[in-house]
Amino acid sequence: MAGNEDLEKLSSKELHDRAVKLAVRHGDVKFLWRLLTSIPAAEAAAGNLGESEADIKYVLPMIDDYIHAGDGEVAEVLRPFYLEYLNEHS
Repeated sequence: MAGNEDLEKLSSKELHDRAVKLAVRHGDVKFLWRLLTSIPAAEAAAGNLGESEADIKYVLPMIDDYIHAGDGEVAEVLRPFYLEYLNEHS
């Protein structure tokens, strides 16, 4: 089990990948759904307002965003979300 200090050292991309992999392995649909519904706000916080508005209007773009939620500014905004999940479930 990785401790919080070890997890804090990881990049946001690595946190995303670990959290999603763990959730998929455990069939944690609740986490994956929370991730999907958190992405529009993360897009807005990262300055991607157009993406945020599109995500709110359409579900399918959220699936694409889920795949890329470990990239760039969005990953940084979602970092606490990944840390919380990994600390609770690793």
